[in-house]
Amino acid sequence: MFESPWHWAVVVVIGFILFFGWKQLPDMARSMGRSLRIFKTEMKGMTQDDEKREQDRAAAEPEAPRALPPAEVVRNDAAPKNAAPKNAAATNAARPRPTPAGSAEAPRRADAS
Repeated sequence: MFESPWHWAVVVVIGFILFFGWKQLPDMARSMGRSLRIFKTEMKGMTQDDEKREQDRAAAEPEAPRALPPAEVVRNDAAPKNAAPKNAAATNAARPRPTPAGSAEAPRRADAS
């Protein structure tokens, strides 16, 4: 008698109608549809949150250090006119030495050490 699955489906539908009543079935279907819609939007929101979290994490991670370009070599063949002398003794001889009292001594000569 009930060999086909369609017969069981008809019996289940008739049982729902008798058990829950004609008025409550559309309300139950509507509330089930709302629940599924809310569930779908929450799942979609979770995947978007995960994507945003991954983007934020990637932006927060420091970049790998990059190699600097090779330095430019500048040759100093000609000294500028206002350059200091290369001889340290000549530099010390040209400047007066300060004293504790605040007055300057006469400059010393490099050969009078």
